[in-house]
Amino acid sequence: MNYLNLDTDKIKATAKELDTLLADYHLYYQKLRNFHWNIVGRSFFDLHIKFEEMYDDAKLKVDEIAERILTLRFQPVSNYSDYLKISNLKESPSEMKDIDMVKTLLKDHGAILEQLRLVIKKANEAGDEGTIDMIGAYIGTIEKTSWMLDAWAMQTSETHPEVK
Repeated sequence: MNYLNLDTDKIKATAKELDTLLADYHLYYQKLRNFHWNIVGRSFFDLHIKFEEMYDDAKLKVDEIAERILTLRFQPVSNYSDYLKISNLKESPSEMKDIDMVKTLLKDHGAILEQLRLVIKKANEAGDEGTIDMIGAYIGTIEKTSWMLDAWAMQTSETHPEVK
């Protein structure tokens, strides 16, 4: 037990998954900076601004995730070499077309969502409502951003399927 009245052995698994999430968000943040700096063409103004919004959000999440690990009384991973080893994401080249940048981010969102759900699973097993609450909000944010990027990538002739 600790000052959170959580079983240390049980929350260790949560902290481990949070470390992976922290690595994911560090690579995601850097990828967004890369895309923000290197976007060209007709989508420049829209995506340059959107990528900046996204990396500002990711930067806050990096800090919140690390602080949650510390709140659970574990030390977060803090070296890029370690992030590259444990992250679910891969680095991207700087020279990409706008549509490829967006598709890459959507793929990364899928991996991040899987990791977020894994964190919730481990936190639930440990009775860690604080982590569950924090991560649940992250899921809503990344799902909404994914919808927007997906809508941007759609052809104007495409429509959303109807619910029946």
